Amino acid sequence: MARTVTVTLGPHYEEFIRANIAGGRYNNVSEVIRAGLRRLEEDEIRLAAIRAALIEGEESGVVEGFNPEAFVKKLNADHEAEVRPV
Repeated sequence: MARTVTVTLGPHYEEFIRANIAGGRYNNVSEVIRAGLRRLEEDEIRLAAIRAALIEGEESGVVEGFNPEAFVKKLNADHEAEVRPV
C-alpha cells in the first residue's frame, strides 16, 4: 500500500521536477520520483551484475595461451569489417 513520505529536495531538483511535469512527460511529482527510483533500482541491479562478473573473472585465474596482441588485432579486423561500407 502506498504511503506518503516527505523529502527535502532543494531548488535544483524542485525545478527539475517542475520542468518534467510542465514538459508533459509526467503528470505529477509522484510520477517523477517513481521514475527516478525505478532508474536507480535498475542501475543498482546492473552494478551488482557487473561486480559479480568482475569477481567471477578475478576468481577464474589466469588464462593460459592468451595472446593479447592477436586478440586486439582480431577485434580491430572484426570492427573494420562491420563498419566498412559495402
